[in-house]
Amino acid sequence: MSTLSLLLGLVMSAQVPSSYAVPYPARRAAKVAGEAKNVRLVGRWPYGPAWAVVVQGRYAYLGSGGAVFVLDISDPSSPRKVGECVTPGVVRGLFVSGDYLYVADGWAGLRIIDISDPSSPRQVGAYDTPGEALAIHVSGSYAYVADGYGLKVIDISDPCSPKKGGAYDTPGGALAVHVSGSYAYVADAWAGLRIIDISDPSSPREVGAYDTPGSAWDVHVSGSYAYVADGDLRIIDISDPYSPRQVGAYAPGGALAIHISSSYAYVAAGFKGLRIIDISDPYSPKEVGAYDTPGLAKAIHVSGSYAYVADDWEGLRVIDISDPYSPKEVGAYDTPGYARDVHVSGSYAYVAAGFKGLRIIDISDPYSPKEVGAYDTPGYAKAVHVSGSYAYVADDEEGLGIIDISDPYSPRQVGAYDTPGGAEGVYVSGSYAYVADGWAGLRIIDISDPYSPREVGAYDTPGGASAVHVSGSYAYVADGWAGLRIIDISDPYSPREVGAYDTPGSAWDVHVSSSYAYVADWDKGLRIIDISDPYSPRQVGAYDTPGKARAVHVSGSYAYVADGREGGLRIIDISDPYSPRQVGAYDTPGCARAVHVSGSYAYVADDWAGLRIMK
Repeated sequence: MSTLSLLLGLVMSAQVPSSYAVPYPARRAAKVAGEAKNVRLVGRWPYGPAWAVVVQGRYAYLGSGGAVFVLDISDPSSPRKVGECVTPGVVRGLFVSGDYLYVADGWAGLRIIDISDPSSPRQVGAYDTPGEALAIHVSGSYAYVADGYGLKVIDISDPCSPKKGGAYDTPGGALAVHVSGSYAYVADAWAGLRIIDISDPSSPREVGAYDTPGSAWDVHVSGSYAYVADGDLRIIDISDPYSPRQVGAYAPGGALAIHISSSYAYVAAGFKGLRIIDISDPYSPKEVGAYDTPGLAKAIHVSGSYAYVADDWEGLRVIDISDPYSPKEVGAYDTPGYARDVHVSGSYAYVAAGFKGLRIIDISDPYSPKEVGAYDTPGYAKAVHVSGSYAYVADDEEGLGIIDISDPYSPRQVGAYDTPGGAEGVYVSGSYAYVADGWAGLRIIDISDPYSPREVGAYDTPGGASAVHVSGSYAYVADGWAGLRIIDISDPYSPREVGAYDTPGSAWDVHVSSSYAYVADWDKGLRIIDISDPYSPRQVGAYDTPGKARAVHVSGSYAYVADGREGGLRIIDISDPYSPRQVGAYDTPGCARAVHVSGSYAYVADDWAGLRIMK
C-alpha cells in the first residue's frame, strides 16, 4: 500500500466509519486490468448512501450509491423522485451547469448527464480519470476534478465527447475543488489547501498553499476568503493567492463539507449534523445554530431558505434555515441501506440490506431493476434465503426472521426465532432453517409452521459461524478462523461434527457442489475441498483472488466469488478442481459481499453500491 493510501485511510477512519475510507491505489490497477474481462454490467438496484447533493431551481440532484436521483423539491416538505440515472461507479460529487449534470463517479471517473428533461436524465458523455473522481467544479468549458492524486482538467466544450486537458499532481490526496477566477482551490487532505493557477487550463501550476492543521476535506471560496472544512472550519485569506494565511477558525468537530451563503457558513459535520457559523467577521466566526441530522452529514448545498444535506444512510434531509439561529428539518427523502446479501428466486432478487431490512427487487428486466416491496426487519439483515413463499432473514442480534413474500409488493413478517448468538447466515432445506449464529455456532430451526418456528438442535462450532450450506445429510459451516466444519444433521435434534478442514485464511462462506465444498477464505481466496468422504475432507485446489473472498456461488463449471472492495466479482473455472483458473472479472465500485447466479446473470450484493447485475 502506498503512503498516499495509508494516510488517507488513517485520516478518514479517524472521523468516519472505516467503510467510507478512500480505496487504495492498488485497486485502480486491478480495475484497469480486469474490470470487464468476459463480464459486463447490465443493471443494478441503485440505492445506497447519500454522499452528494446539488440543487438547481425546483430540483435537487442526489447521489445515492450508484445512481443520481432527481427530486422535485417544489414542496420542500415532501421531496419526490421524478427521475433517476444509474452510473457505473459510486456518486461522490455533483455539479450542475446549464442542461448538464457533471458527476464525480468514483473509480468510473467523470460522467456527464443530460438533464434538459429532469424526468428522463441520460448519460451523454464520460471520461475515465486515472484516479478516483471525488469532487467536481465546472467553469466555462472545463470540468475540474479532484481525483485523489491531484487536479484533473477535462475539456467539456463538447459534453458528448469530453477530452483530456491539463493536470496537477498535488502532494496530498485531492478530495474537493472550488474554482474562482483564474484559480482552482483544492482541499488536499493532510496537505491542506493548495492554490492552482488555471489561467492556462492545459498547464495548471501551484502558486500557493496553506497547510491546515487537520485534513482538508472540502473547500468553498467566497470573496477574498477560502473556507476549508478540515474537521474544523478554517478561514483562509486568499487576497494574495501566492501567500494565503489563516485569519479565523471555528471548531465544531467532524467538519466534512461546507457551503457559504450570505454571511453564514453551513457545515456538514458528520455525526454532529448541520452547523451554522456566522462569518460576517471572518476573524471571529461563531456558531449560531445547529441541527443534528439522524445520519452522517457528508455533503451540503444551500438554496434560498433551505439547506439540503446528503446524510449518508439517512438519505436527503431538507433543513429550513430561514432563521439561522433555529434551523429545523421540514422534509426528507430516505434511500435504503447497504446490500449485504442477495438471493434470486423467479423474477425477484431478495436483498438483505442491513438496517433497511429486506428489499425485494423486480429483475424481470435485468437492465432496469426496480424495488417493488420491502420489510424493515427489527435487526440488521445480514443474509437471506428464499424457499417457497417465504424469505428467511439472518437478522443479526434479532435471530431468524420469516417474511411472507407471496405478494412481493407487500411482504410481511409472520414468524421469528431469537437465536442466542448473532445470526450471520441462513440456509433452508425441507422443514428446517439452518442458521450460522456467530459465536453460538449452528442452530437448527423447525419451520414446518412458519408462524411458530422453534429450535430443535444446535452444534457449538469452535470458531465464529458466518455461513452454512446444506447438502444431503450434512451441514457445511464456514466457521471463521476454525475453517470448514462438517456437521451430520441426519438427526436434526442431535447434530454432531464428523469432519473439519482448517483453511489457511478465515472461512466466510461455503457452497457445496457435487463432491466439493468451495470456501471463500478471506485473504486466502477460494479453497476447494474434496468432501467425498465427509469424515476426512482434504484440499485439492485453490485460487488466490486479489481481494478478500467474502462469498462464493457455484454454477456449472464456474465458481463466482464476491471478492470484497479490492476484487469485485471474480469468475473461476473449476472444471478441473485441482487446477482452478480465473476466466472473468468485474471490479464493482463498492465492496462485493455476496453473489447469486441465476441463468446468464450474476447478482452481486455490493454493500453501499447496492445490487449489481452482471451479464
